[in-house]
Amino acid sequence: MNDQNLRTLNVEKGTVQCLSWKKESIEKCRFCVHSVSFLENGRWIKSPARAFCTKCRSTDEVSLPDVAAVLCDDRNEEGYRSIMNIIS
Repeated sequence: MNDQNLRTLNVEKGTVQCLSWKKESIEKCRFCVHSVSFLENGRWIKSPARAFCTKCRSTDEVSLPDVAAVLCDDRNEEGYRSIMNIIS
């Protein structure tokens, strides 16, 4: 997937505009298959949801109160989908 297929979702009061009609807590983003990375204190950190991704294998910790934006690869308006459904 290239950068053209990614959306930057700005964090406002602990939420992001996940779908055009629905906001989600960034707590959910941490476990969403679509979250790619988090902008924390000016630095992009790979999403913990990518820990089981064979391509990324991210084990980075994210401090959610310091997150300003989430990079998301959901272009099909699927919305939040838990990584737990995939790994269980």
